[in-house]
Amino acid sequence: MKRNVIVGQSGGPTAAINSSLAGVYRTAKDRGANKVYGMLHGIQGLLQERYLDLSEYITTELDAELLKRTPAAFLGSCRFKLPEIHEDKGVYEKIFSILDKLDIEAFIYIGGNDSMDTIKKLSDYAIVTGHPTRFIGCPKTIDNDLALTDHTPGYGSAAKYIGTSVKEIIRDSFCLEYSKGLVSIVEIMGRNAGWLTGAAALARGEDCEGPDLIYLPEIPFDLHAFSDKVKELLSRKPSVVVAVSEGIRTADGTYVCELGSSIDFVDAFGHKQLSGTASYLASFIAGEIGCKTRAIELSSLQRSASHAASRVDILEAYQVGGAAVKAADEGDSGKMVVLQRLSDDPYQCGTEVKDVHKIANDEKLVPREWVNEEGTGVTDEFVAYVRPLIQGDVSPVMVDGIPRHLFRPYNL
Repeated sequence: MKRNVIVGQSGGPTAAINSSLAGVYRTAKDRGANKVYGMLHGIQGLLQERYLDLSEYITTELDAELLKRTPAAFLGSCRFKLPEIHEDKGVYEKIFSILDKLDIEAFIYIGGNDSMDTIKKLSDYAIVTGHPTRFIGCPKTIDNDLALTDHTPGYGSAAKYIGTSVKEIIRDSFCLEYSKGLVSIVEIMGRNAGWLTGAAALARGEDCEGPDLIYLPEIPFDLHAFSDKVKELLSRKPSVVVAVSEGIRTADGTYVCELGSSIDFVDAFGHKQLSGTASYLASFIAGEIGCKTRAIELSSLQRSASHAASRVDILEAYQVGGAAVKAADEGDSGKMVVLQRLSDDPYQCGTEVKDVHKIANDEKLVPREWVNEEGTGVTDEFVAYVRPLIQGDVSPVMVDGIPRHLFRPYNL
């Protein structure tokens, strides 16, 4: 590389996204890049000419290691939808004029489905205008729903946190006895894909039977069948633990969280903000059965718990960041780095690049054969797929008993 690289982070943050950023920075510098710029709050910030020189923040090996262990998006994120080229050519002209001003050779964008839409549009514009900047997508999403990749960085750490938290909730649920029993409903992220909710099954082992019921958004949810199942379970045991996706829907397509109240807020990509599924179901079960209920939302903890990160996940996130720079340096553009599983035992995974046009705006859902016949749990095949991704720990750098992170001022 002879010129400069710019990198951005977009969409929902994860415990591993900054490890990809560290991989981009280190590989770009190793390959001769002069400067590595970071967009502040993704493409939206770039349009406002908000960026920084990463070398001002990563000055030592300790800084690089801290960055890999820092959750959320160090550069700041956004949910900004680029217009189609024919709708607003001026937006693209402004972006490319900024890239020219910064002498950018490679543009790396770390994100999920919507971020790959950004890479697709920018690379298409570069082709149409003959612009030399190369555009590469670096996968990131705890949802694990990107097409053409075995899995996505961020998922392994989130799955590990979910499995651990559900196991601890199960332990807690048996501490006290209630006359009519206790039902704990754990709400887990996942709008259309149930990869995260299925990870609750990781709690199952020799010392724990795991959650009693798991409901994914891929399977239509029947409220009354759910109630009957809970009643049957309570007739045999004092406590029932249920894992539900925030995005479960009834047969007519209504989100369960909308049964209690309508959802008014949607983001730039038209996604409804989902919340309240566990609360609604807890109230419903309490009314139907009269038992004690608890609604537990893991919320942002499942994507920010770097103290429980998977070593495999953090290493692979760093790997795909480096692979994105390598792909751009070797002439690729309009591509996304993907992870290809080579073997399960021992677990091995490599990287390739795929056409981003075949990935953007697509979703990889949990296969029906990985969900049990009743639609109330996941199979052993699902668990075998996830298990290698949660292996190993990442020791935090502790200061006064609390993990230390790499910090930047947020008023830039």
